[in-house]
Amino acid sequence: MRSLMCVLFLVLFCSVQMTSSAPHAIGAQSNCCVEFKNVRIPIKQVVSYYWTSSNCAKRAIVFKTVVGREICVDPETTWVNHHVDKVDKKTTTAAAAASTTSPTAKTQSLTI
Repeated sequence: MRSLMCVLFLVLFCSVQMTSSAPHAIGAQSNCCVEFKNVRIPIKQVVSYYWTSSNCAKRAIVFKTVVGREICVDPETTWVNHHVDKVDKKTTTAAAAASTTSPTAKTQSLTI
């Protein structure tokens, strides 16, 4: 009887350990899109975007808006490609503007 209790305790302990490590595997798919929104988002509202994981059932683009919402859209839709291009241009332009501003120019404008 005692050995049976020990075996049951061991099985229970092992199953708890396995289930506590499961969220890491499930967490990889938590950024997957279940459904796409069919509404065209105004480009002024889009701040950034990212692709969902290749492990997801549906490959999607997720647009992040000014207010922080994340909206799943179908990458095959024509307006989505236009928005992706615009966001890429915005970030490229912003990065280029930040790199062209030299530290000495900022210092000179402060001392004048």
